[in-house]
Amino acid sequence: MKCPFCGNTDSKVLDTRTVDDFAAIRRRRQCEKCGEKFTTFERVDIIPIIVIKSDNTRETFDRNKILIGIQRSCNKRPVSMEQMENIVREIESQIQNTMGKEVYSKDIGNLVMDKLKELDQIAYVRFASVYKQFKDIDSFMAELAGLLKGRDK
Repeated sequence: MKCPFCGNTDSKVLDTRTVDDFAAIRRRRQCEKCGEKFTTFERVDIIPIIVIKSDNTRETFDRNKILIGIQRSCNKRPVSMEQMENIVREIESQIQNTMGKEVYSKDIGNLVMDKLKELDQIAYVRFASVYKQFKDIDSFMAELAGLLKGRDK
């Protein structure tokens, strides 16, 4: 493993542990040359998932884009980073296990909204307002009415 500080390729492993329910291995390393410590993660290399965007362009699935969207929606909300990471992990797992090698971005957005609706309704509304690109106040109010109707059940 190449040291991110000096570029040396010799390092020793100080600590190893599994993360993400045994889906990855976290290793704490120390460079043999400069002595700096750094962390690496090992994950199973899977066939990449292709996301089909609304304009029919395709790009490789990037879990960080989902996390960033969730973080923005949960800004100043009582939602921990661990909860946000769990949502991303669940969505990524669901995509890999049930949706095939190509998935529509709208399906990913719907998964995110479903998870946020369960977790924090304000974060859900924030995400939905950007994701659904409401054209006017009536469409926004209709979404809120649906949310309130679901809460009354």
